[in-house]
Amino acid sequence: MRQTNRLTTGLKYLIASCSLILACGQSFASTEVNGVKFEDTAKVGGKDLKLNGAGMRVKAAFFKLYVAGLYLTDKKTTTADILALTGPKRVQIVMLREISSEDFGEAFMKGLNDNSDKAEKSKLVNQTVSFGELFASVPSLKKGDVLMLDWNPGTGMQSFLNGKQIGATIAEPLFFNAVLKIWLGDRAVDSTLKEKMLGDKG
Repeated sequence: MRQTNRLTTGLKYLIASCSLILACGQSFASTEVNGVKFEDTAKVGGKDLKLNGAGMRVKAAFFKLYVAGLYLTDKKTTTADILALTGPKRVQIVMLREISSEDFGEAFMKGLNDNSDKAEKSKLVNQTVSFGELFASVPSLKKGDVLMLDWNPGTGMQSFLNGKQIGATIAEPLFFNAVLKIWLGDRAVDSTLKEKMLGDKG
């Protein structure tokens, strides 16, 4: 009887230990891109988001600019489905080299213009100006800096640099979708990065 009890107790400890290991493994699961780790989950507006995909922005074939990850409430593989989601979203960018805020801002604005039609641009003039002022608030983005663009339906779009909010909150959901199309639109800034953010694991 004592031997049976010991075996039962031992089995319980083994199961508990395995459960703890699995739980810890899930808590610290991450995806690595060019040495930068993206946690597989994030929280925006009190809701848990999943990493939809992450990749690297490369310019002129060999200049590594940054890595970016997209977080959503549910994983999606098409731009249309992502834009249609009404819940919170996050784009997380980690810089791989230093770049002036002027150059970074110009690249953002070009991405907005390239992927928005005339009607969208006319509706978003004020928001675009407000977003442009964000880049004037910091002199440059340095290697390792983390820029997060969060969409929270109850608040709007907020931008954070290394955890500190920069720029104004922008309440228009159409504008956040316009920002998403910088990476996910028909004329995305980097086609390979687009595929990665859409969940391509290849």
